[in-house]
Amino acid sequence: MARRVEISQRKIIFDRYIFRIAELHLRHELFDGSMSAPMTRLVLDRGDSVAVLPHDPVAGVLLLCEQFRGPTVERGPGWLVEIPAGMLEADEVAEACATRETWEETGHEVAALTPIATVFPSPGGSSERIQIFHGRIALRSDAPNTAGVAHEGEDIRVFRVSVDTALARLHAGEIQDAKTVIALQWLELALARAENFGVPASG
Repeated sequence: MARRVEISQRKIIFDRYIFRIAELHLRHELFDGSMSAPMTRLVLDRGDSVAVLPHDPVAGVLLLCEQFRGPTVERGPGWLVEIPAGMLEADEVAEACATRETWEETGHEVAALTPIATVFPSPGGSSERIQIFHGRIALRSDAPNTAGVAHEGEDIRVFRVSVDTALARLHAGEIQDAKTVIALQWLELALARAENFGVPASG
């Protein structure tokens, strides 16, 4: 059920690179039907993004990426293991972005995409939505081990890992990126349901 939100003022107080911060002055409907007191909220607006779990179901192999993430340096490892992801460009559909980002970050083409979830990774402060997909691929022996768009400062190590190994790392708490955790948990449930990911049965 839609509830009322009254925004009396919206002001951009920071706009640099891909980050924009808006200051909102608002009131919203409470669960008892009344309106809240006026409040101020800051919103980090960096647009919407997509993420893809590249999976060769015939080989039982996933492609994962490792890259430097500056915001994790003080409380984490600095480098995170993730699935390929990127920001939606203007007027770009999510599936096209997912295909493009998988190619740019792994050197592999996506044969089929299956939606996993659309999530707000940090709704307390950010408006970003991430659309997460399962991407069926066929492994290429000639694909590079490093990738990324140089002018965007990307330096990505691409590595192949068996599904069992990836899930073991997930269960051991070694995967700290939220979208990757969601994608791997989805894959584990899909495998438990004996999904074949569109691969024709042999024989």
